[in-house]
Amino acid sequence: MATVPKHVEIADALRSAIADGTYPAGATIPRELDLATRYGVTRSTVRRAVATLRAEGLVTPVKRRGTVVRDRTIRRRVGSDRYQREVEQIGQPHRPAETSFTADRHVAWTDYQLDREFEEMPASDDVAEWLALEPGTPVLARRFVFRAAGVPEQLSTSYLPLSLVAGTAVADPANEPWPGGNIAQLATLGIIVTRVRESVHARMPTVDEARTLHIPDGVPVFAITRVMFTGTERDRPVEVAADIVIPADRTVLDYVIDLNPPQPGTDS
Repeated sequence: MATVPKHVEIADALRSAIADGTYPAGATIPRELDLATRYGVTRSTVRRAVATLRAEGLVTPVKRRGTVVRDRTIRRRVGSDRYQREVEQIGQPHRPAETSFTADRHVAWTDYQLDREFEEMPASDDVAEWLALEPGTPVLARRFVFRAAGVPEQLSTSYLPLSLVAGTAVADPANEPWPGGNIAQLATLGIIVTRVRESVHARMPTVDEARTLHIPDGVPVFAITRVMFTGTERDRPVEVAADIVIPADRTVLDYVIDLNPPQPGTDS
């Protein structure tokens, strides 16, 4: 049998110790010199082992402390029913304010902050396709950083046809955050969202995304493209968000799919 490289053996041992709680979140793993002595290897071999754990998002270097075990507690469950919370905000000014983000994250409204930047621009080919517009049609781009108790948790860029929102309260960044989010906003314009489609894929973050969301090396993100539609007989797209970016190590995608089983006596 092939001999397991020493740095792999050390990485496996440290990984197991993190998993069983020997080194819990926030703990500092042993110093390079101590690990080198324990395993009878050079410090460069230990560095390779620790680099493996860093690439997996398990540990991170902290100045004046050493290498610290990251907190990988799931803080957010993204469920398929979360937009119903926004629907329930429509026409209910006395209902406790929330959005799909605060519902997912269980964040009180007072702990919810939204950095925002609005810009009118021509629709790119992708945005135009999502919104069923001609390329170059004016849209309102809204870039957001979502914060929970000051901690950045999510990024998104949302696009709306400018013809729908120009000169309205929806186009004023001073009105953000808005209880009920996009669904409640559009309802004030007489636009009732009847369907939401989301496409989810995983990828590594860009440099700006990693910096903004404090994502360490080795941790991917979920990138969600969301399109909101109005109408019953013929759906019309009225908003697209691409990408909604969420650190994957803090998030579970939690969906319920209802099925209609065949009735007794019918062909299946």
